[in-house]
Amino acid sequence: MVDVSVKAETSRAARASGSIRMLASTLAVIRANAVTKGDVLSVARLAGIMAAKRTAELVPLCHPLSLHDIEVTLICDDSLPGVRVEAVTKTVGRTGVEMEALTAVTIALLTVYDMAKAIDREMTIGEVLLLEKTGGKTGQWSRVDGTRVAT
Repeated sequence: MVDVSVKAETSRAARASGSIRMLASTLAVIRANAVTKGDVLSVARLAGIMAAKRTAELVPLCHPLSLHDIEVTLICDDSLPGVRVEAVTKTVGRTGVEMEALTAVTIALLTVYDMAKAIDREMTIGEVLLLEKTGGKTGQWSRVDGTRVAT
């Protein structure tokens, strides 16, 4: 791990997103809350929150953090068709929370896949990316139209 003991504690936040594409009929079943395993969107949201809290156990050399807020949002999107996931993580600390936001998104998407795979094995997870981060020595960073913009 990188030694962060000399870094100042600052307010830090990160926002990440991702998506899972599926058949329109699969999305309709999820939206209707008719998947045999249960409420896909609620379970995936909780899985994302739980995963963010355990990121240091899953990613080698990642610092364990005390998270102050985790928000995971899942939205059905007919234009994919599929589900879009966004996660926001916040803390006050010596290192960023980007990995926690990315982990929350990834595990939420995997949970959607797991719960709906019996009706659609061709679902595709993709577009997992960091949208923005704040805090720390490097300050604010955000992604604009697919290009990196440091502010």
